Amino acid sequence: MDCALTCSASAKIALLTCRQMRLGSPKLPNIWSSSWRSSSSRRNNRSLRTVALSTTAGFGSTMEGPAANTQNVNYMWPDKKRPRICIVGGGFGGLYTALRLESLAWPDDKKPQVVLIDQSERFVFKPLLYELLSGEVEAWEIAPQFSDLLANTDVRFFKDRVKCLYPCDHLGTNAPTAGTVQLESGLLIEYDWLVLAIGAEAKLDIVPGAADYALPFYTLEDAHRVDKKLRELERKNFGKDAAIRVAVVGCGYGGVELAATISERLQEKGIIQAINVEKTILSNAPAGNREAALKVLSSRKVQLVLGYFVRCITKGVESQTSDAESKTMDPAADHSESIILELQPAERGLQGQIIRADIVLWTIGSKPLLPELEPSDKPYDIPLNARGQAETDETLRVKGHPRIFAVGDSSTLRDKNGKLLPATAQVAFQQADFAGWNLWAAINDRPLLPFRYQNLGEMMTLGRYDAAVSPSFTDGLTLEGFVGHTARKMAYLIRLPTDQHRVKVGISWLLKSTVDSVATLQTMLAKAQSGS
Repeated sequence: MDCALTCSASAKIALLTCRQMRLGSPKLPNIWSSSWRSSSSRRNNRSLRTVALSTTAGFGSTMEGPAANTQNVNYMWPDKKRPRICIVGGGFGGLYTALRLESLAWPDDKKPQVVLIDQSERFVFKPLLYELLSGEVEAWEIAPQFSDLLANTDVRFFKDRVKCLYPCDHLGTNAPTAGTVQLESGLLIEYDWLVLAIGAEAKLDIVPGAADYALPFYTLEDAHRVDKKLRELERKNFGKDAAIRVAVVGCGYGGVELAATISERLQEKGIIQAINVEKTILSNAPAGNREAALKVLSSRKVQLVLGYFVRCITKGVESQTSDAESKTMDPAADHSESIILELQPAERGLQGQIIRADIVLWTIGSKPLLPELEPSDKPYDIPLNARGQAETDETLRVKGHPRIFAVGDSSTLRDKNGKLLPATAQVAFQQADFAGWNLWAAINDRPLLPFRYQNLGEMMTLGRYDAAVSPSFTDGLTLEGFVGHTARKMAYLIRLPTDQHRVKVGISWLLKSTVDSVATLQTMLAKAQSGS
């Protein structure tokens, strides 16, 4: 691997370790020099600077990197002797790995220094994003700030975006570093151990027009954007007979949960159409979940367009006047923009369809972000599969890189039947637990444990106070309705990151449930009194 950076001279210096290892140099320079050494080197190279964080700074606080377009800055770890772990990505895999490391018992001289990097200041509990649209939860409950979650830990959080990775552990030489992470702000972080938990993003480039006219539902920002658009349409159609037309592309869990949630929100004021290339919905889900979803969607008059895929998406204008009137109408006259989806049948014997919608929600396809971190001149030696995920062994270590672990959407593993593990929160939860333990084992010269995925069941929301839960320990059992909703909320409450956050959210949910119950009781009593 040629570890050369073209972006700046300081980045080249940062990667000199990798270059000299390749050449077999017996003595390797340490770019993370002390402050006096950095001062002397600054006279020769003004673009290389060293930053040392104060040892009195609060642990668990948010560290801001240097401003964008500034000179590269070297991060100075507080302790030069203890192991250095850099975790890239603050989703389920990254955050829960950091918390797992914090919970383990360490010898004093081996407790690692941990840095967590994410481009957002908030952790997002993605399975509960749908409840934002229904108003069942508040943003702070499912998207707490990293600074709050890590306040009582030794983990340091950097709000930044990773630009490049330069690992050196695959070169097979004893070195003072296993690699370097370069952030977009210019910060260079040297590490002994690296955890890749970068995650993925919605894939909108597979259909022409999807990136321009469809809204994904993958992040907190996506959920706010969809909610804002729905509110605009609700205000626009207030007092009118026109219904809000919603097209949901994809009938996996994400598409079905969206269709169920929005159909409940809009009720008779909305027309929901769910499009799926297969002839059924939730093809890989337990039969109980699929049957519960079909029952709910049917009761809410959601139109299922099955056996079709979206060929392209365009935008058109529907005139509010007749063709004769349109020739003489004022240019400022009211027009209603609509999004046009051209559907093509997946099998022969069906005719193509045209669907017009006011909003299109895209729930199919995702792409890992790991390939975007490759240097532009030459890819690094991390093995990736066709989807862009790191190839790992059964201990979650990246193949050929004993100092790099990969979890969540950044990794690729198969179950005991040879089937690829799904990119779900449940998988990331369990991988984070193993990654934390195996880092402890590797640092303490203990044997690493092979990851074994345990499917605990599948859950989905179908609206306020409605859900379907199929636990794995009992075949054929599906909890539906309010019982399923309660079981799902309790399961996710237990899975929230910290005890403090669980307590705050639990109290909030309990108070909301109490208020809703009192309101429901008052409504029932009012109806009974009016009937008598």
